[in-house]
Amino acid sequence: MTSIRTRAAVLRTADGPFRIEDVELDAPGYGQVLVRVAGTGMCHSDFLPRTPMCKPPIITGHEGAGEVIALGPGVTGLAVGDHVVLSFDFCGTCRNCLDAQPAYCESFWPRNMSGYRPGRPTTVRDAAGEPVMGKWFGQSSFAELSVVPARNAIKVDPALPLELLGPLSCGILTGAGSVFTSLGVGAGDSLAVFGTGTVGLSAVMAAKVAGATTIVAVDRNPDRLRLAEKLGATHTFSADTDKLAEAVKALVPGGLDFSLDTTGVPEVVSTAIDVLRLRGVCGCVGVQLKPLVVRPDQLAFGRTVKGILEGDSVPKLLIPKLIELWRQDRFPFHELIELFPLARIDAAEQAMKSGAVIKPVLVPGKDTP
Repeated sequence: MTSIRTRAAVLRTADGPFRIEDVELDAPGYGQVLVRVAGTGMCHSDFLPRTPMCKPPIITGHEGAGEVIALGPGVTGLAVGDHVVLSFDFCGTCRNCLDAQPAYCESFWPRNMSGYRPGRPTTVRDAAGEPVMGKWFGQSSFAELSVVPARNAIKVDPALPLELLGPLSCGILTGAGSVFTSLGVGAGDSLAVFGTGTVGLSAVMAAKVAGATTIVAVDRNPDRLRLAEKLGATHTFSADTDKLAEAVKALVPGGLDFSLDTTGVPEVVSTAIDVLRLRGVCGCVGVQLKPLVVRPDQLAFGRTVKGILEGDSVPKLLIPKLIELWRQDRFPFHELIELFPLARIDAAEQAMKSGAVIKPVLVPGKDTP
C-alpha cells in the first residue's frame, strides 16, 4: 500500500470556499496509523490559512476522532478497530515534551501549523497529482481518512459516541486544561472567563467541577451567557457593561483569584487583569493580533499574566478524565456541539463565525443537508 484514495475538504484560496475533492494520501509510515474519521470539530485555528500565516491549498481540521483501520510498522498500543481521539503532534523527545508540556514542543510549528510532515514536501496529492498541504496539526481531518502519528491517537471506549469526541482534543482541552492544569483553580476559588465560545464554556464547566464558588462569564451574546449559567457560571455580565472591571472585581473582597481571556482582544485582556486580587493570575489563550499594553499598576502588586497553549495539558492524561466526567453528567460538553455533513463545511464555517453555533462538528459520509 503506497497511497490511499479518499475525499477531503480542500481550501484552494484564502478567500474561497472549501471544495470536496478526491485526494491521495501517503500510506501510514513508521509509527503511524490510518484512521477513518467519524467526526471533526471545527476551530477558528482551521481558518488561519485564510490569513497570510499559511498558504493554501490545504486540508485543515485538527479535532478529529475515528476508527483505526490500518497500522504502519512499529506501532504499539493500538490495533485495527480501536476508536481514537486525535490530538496535536509533538516530538516526544525535546526538553518541553519530556517535561510533560507537549504543546510547547520545540518543533510544534512545523509539525502542526505548516501542513507538511517533517522531512516530506507533501503527504497529499490532488486528482491532478499536484501537492496539497495535508498534515495540519498532524492530522488534516476535514477528510474521510487521515494518517496520523500513533502517539497522537488516544484510545477510547468503543461504546462512546465517537463523532462527538473530536473537540475534546483542542478547544475543550484548552478550556478545561487552563482551569485544571495551567491555572490550578481549586475549591472555593474565583474565576472570571472572558469569551464564551468552546474554550470559555469548557473553562466554566471545569471551574464548576473544580469547586470554584465564584464563576463569572463575560460575553456580548446573551444566548451564550444563558448557556454559561446552565453550565455552571454563578454570575454573567454583558461585555458592554459600564465599569465592567469594577463590577466583576466587587463580587469577591479584594478581587478574583483567576481570570481567563479567550478573545485575544487587548482591551479585554486588560480588563481580565484588572478584575484580579493582589497576586491573582490571568491566563491568555486568545492570540492577540494587536499589541498588548500592560499598565505598570497592573503588574506592580504581584499579579501574573501568562500565555497558555492547549491548556498546558497532556492530551492522553486529560481527555480520558474529561470523558469520565461527561459520563457522570458533570461535564456536558455535548451541549456545545452541532453536527454538519462534511459537504456542508462552508455552512458550518459561517454558522460558527456568526455565533449561531458554538462548536460545529463535521461528519464525513453524511453528505446530505
